[in-house]
Amino acid sequence: MPVNNNDWSTKEIGEMLDMVSTKLPILIKEIYQVLYSEEGAATMSRAVGTFYKNLLEAGMDAENAMRLTSEYMATLKSLTRQFGDSQG
Repeated sequence: MPVNNNDWSTKEIGEMLDMVSTKLPILIKEIYQVLYSEEGAATMSRAVGTFYKNLLEAGMDAENAMRLTSEYMATLKSLTRQFGDSQG
């Protein structure tokens, strides 16, 4: 399949779309399960805790570390909401 060429054949485009239509729903389902499972929640909470701890260890004051951690959590929440909406 050409990478830097605009001469894609209909067959190549069809094969690519078939692959995407087969694999993408599986990937989204797996991500959704990670985000909404008990194990996924535990992993996310460890990630948030580690993020905050690393900011403090890097010398950031607690107030700014908490603010950035809250923003980090908001980003994670936004991502989970987006994946949740796509599963709806």
